[in-house]
Amino acid sequence: MPVSIKKMITVTAAIIINSGKILITRRAPGKHLSGYWEFPGGKIDNGETDEECLAREIEEELDIKVEVGDFFMENNHHYKEKHIVLKAYFCRHLSGDILLHDHDQMAWVSPSDLCKYNFAPADIPFVKALPILHPSGLDNRKTY
Repeated sequence: MPVSIKKMITVTAAIIINSGKILITRRAPGKHLSGYWEFPGGKIDNGETDEECLAREIEEELDIKVEVGDFFMENNHHYKEKHIVLKAYFCRHLSGDILLHDHDQMAWVSPSDLCKYNFAPADIPFVKALPILHPSGLDNRKTY
């Protein structure tokens, strides 16, 4: 039986922190992984850096400008149809009011409450790792 080769996609995710809470968004109906919560972000275009991709995707998805800070962590996840490399970065909201384009809900959540949401499988390692950082530690690091 032939082995199927999955398409590999590199994707970025924003860990946007404000007053010790993290912004999460829920995929809208009709979208891939609809109904799952995630850290917003998207696919890297050819020639784009991770940081450029994340700033562009957040502006497209949420209508806000962010400053991309330190790298948080990476997760390799194999979905049935594709393999993604998800790279998360801490971000700071610079300007704009959030307007959802690819999502139907958003929430500002404390790190310890992230586990109460049904996250996309690729995001789960981030959900598990973020509560280890104390909320005050999130705000006091150069990671926003």
